Amino acid sequence: MSDSAPLIVWFRQDLRLADNPALDAAVRQGRPILPIYILDDENAGDWRMGAASRWWLHQSLSSLNASLNGRLVFLRGDAEAILPELVGDVQAQGVFWNRCYEPWRIARDTIIKDRLLGDSVPVKSYNGSVLFEPPNTNKPDGTPYRVFTPFYRKGCLKNGIPPRQPLPAPDDIPLYEAGAGLSIDELELMPNINWYSEMSEMWSPGEDGAAKRLETFLSSGIGHYDEGRNRPDQQYVSRLSPHLHFGEVSPNQVWFAELTTDADRFLSELGWREFSNNLLYNEPTITTDNLQRKFDRFPWRDDDESLKRWQHGRTGYPIVDAGMRELWRTGYMHNRVRMIVGSFLVKNLLQHWHHGAKWFWDTLVDADLANNSASWQWIAGCGADAAPYFRIFNPVTQGKKFDPEGGYVRHYVPELAAMPDKFIHNPWEAPQDVLTEAGVTIGDDYPEPVVDLKSSRERALAAFKSLTPSSS
Repeated sequence: MSDSAPLIVWFRQDLRLADNPALDAAVRQGRPILPIYILDDENAGDWRMGAASRWWLHQSLSSLNASLNGRLVFLRGDAEAILPELVGDVQAQGVFWNRCYEPWRIARDTIIKDRLLGDSVPVKSYNGSVLFEPPNTNKPDGTPYRVFTPFYRKGCLKNGIPPRQPLPAPDDIPLYEAGAGLSIDELELMPNINWYSEMSEMWSPGEDGAAKRLETFLSSGIGHYDEGRNRPDQQYVSRLSPHLHFGEVSPNQVWFAELTTDADRFLSELGWREFSNNLLYNEPTITTDNLQRKFDRFPWRDDDESLKRWQHGRTGYPIVDAGMRELWRTGYMHNRVRMIVGSFLVKNLLQHWHHGAKWFWDTLVDADLANNSASWQWIAGCGADAAPYFRIFNPVTQGKKFDPEGGYVRHYVPELAAMPDKFIHNPWEAPQDVLTEAGVTIGDDYPEPVVDLKSSRERALAAFKSLTPSSS
């Protein structure tokens, strides 16, 4: 056995050097390290990354490659074929990776591991993406939790297996000269048209960008988080979600950061991330199937026109339109607004939650299969610990409560910028002289409401009640 034969470290959703258990373990073996990334759209199938995620991935891989002195090997195709072939070509003495929890990755990784072990190639996998691994968070009877609070308090915080302390980045990584591989441009992650200019200005993908984002949040955001998490007009949320999804920072690094004493609310939001991963692990069909099967007979409506108006921020409800335009321009949407636009789609418009999940999958830089699926099922009422059916967010009252001066709406819906605060969230109700002074003509400069709130609410309540068996 040659001492120059390498160990392969397969980077996936862990695009960092610090607190990377697979990388740390491989470096400790004392052999050369061959770092690789495989863009595997073939096994991903319907869950291949959307356009916004691919833009982010390009930047993140570029950053990681720079940290690895340009030695990260880029590959593209079926990992089930590519990885064993690469192992043979370089006579690799082992393969190291951090576990992923999407169903298609679990299935693929199991096949690859079995094949490599069958060829007497050691395979080592580690937890590098969650605080509490799903098999360790079950109830005492071995079944998974379906309600968040007991899951978090008992399944996570009191399960006897606390989150591990973060690992430092290796002092020195003895990198292997691989030769073969693609250029990052040959992965073809970047779109042909430049619709991402504002995303480029707003985000800094990569491990350094994640560290700076966390530092900024700790210094100026965490103390206001309890209120700021509901205020899209303020800058007090962490915006760490895409960095966490791509593994540029680990949840352990965030968990053990020097948080202030009032950080419990923020830490519980990390708990929701754990809950979503746990749901996906135990119920892999939640990506497509209603967790509550009674929703299989829900009377969803097919209406392409209202769906397009929702997608493009032309519903006539300013807080909804601001959220959808923020999403398109920045690849992100404030969490409070995600709930508002989600409720509007599935309840006021009675559109299937699949439409919302698919649109978010393509347009969010933090598109995460577990979070996206669980969150859309939650807002639709068909998921675990779901919002009650009668909880229908009123976009006018939500806007007035959480964007009281209209700063968020004015930024993303500039045609309403001159509207007074009193009517910024309900411009169709403004007197004609107010509209004239603001330079707004409803139906021309800004669309009329796509549905009436009162009647669409009543329609939604009737649809939800139709799922409940008669008490007679």
